[in-house]
Amino acid sequence: MKIDSWKQLEAYQVAFELQQAVFRHSKKWPREETFSLTGQVRRASRSIGTNLAEAWARRRYPDHFLSKLTDADAELQEAMHWISTANACGYLTLEHSSELESLAATVGRPLGSMINRHDSFCL
Repeated sequence: MKIDSWKQLEAYQVAFELQQAVFRHSKKWPREETFSLTGQVRRASRSIGTNLAEAWARRRYPDHFLSKLTDADAELQEAMHWISTANACGYLTLEHSSELESLAATVGRPLGSMINRHDSFCL
């Protein structure tokens, strides 16, 4: 399948699902977490897809493309940290925690594959 847009990337599609799930679950977190945990996990989860979209725009430059892909991976790792923190604080049910962790892992697989073969995406 020929990919014509960053919106068609599997990693982007699942990253978008993850950001929406994070937003949905974090709406119920304590108000005092608004500018710390809630803001951090939302920002990190949204940044994964943003970096993938930016990477796509830089496919003419393999080093820049790879750099944005690794930025997306770093944001994924940060989001996973905040999800673990929310779980440890008791803000997530076991079911919701598992859902978010599963989505994060599902983003990581195609993202890792893209990083490993980034040249095949470049123009």
